[in-house]
Amino acid sequence: MAQEKAKNILGTKLQSCCTKPMTGFFRDGYCNTHHIDQGTHVVCAVITDEFLQFTKSRGNDLSTPRPEHQFPGLKAGDAWCLCALRWKEAYEAGVAPPLKPEATHKKALEFISKEALEKHYIQ
Repeated sequence: MAQEKAKNILGTKLQSCCTKPMTGFFRDGYCNTHHIDQGTHVVCAVITDEFLQFTKSRGNDLSTPRPEHQFPGLKAGDAWCLCALRWKEAYEAGVAPPLKPEATHKKALEFISKEALEKHYIQ
């Protein structure tokens, strides 16, 4: 599958972000993307309460389950493939959640500076 060839923001093989809950545009655990992924769900973030409140205030409630979209609803501590521009918006507001660089797709660099991402790496 595509994630075997995909690279992360470190330039190495894209690693899995999370399988509980199952994340990714393809719901395969990877922050992989495709031209039909209009949100570019490529940032593997570890969700915080602060981020959940922020994104809900912007009209994107990520804490409420939406089974029709295979979406379990998120809580603090969950890892999830976020839209690159939503993460960037949170970063600019000072509430960006930490991220897993090895599981964040290199496409994120088309939207977010490497320096901004590096400030939020989880080791």
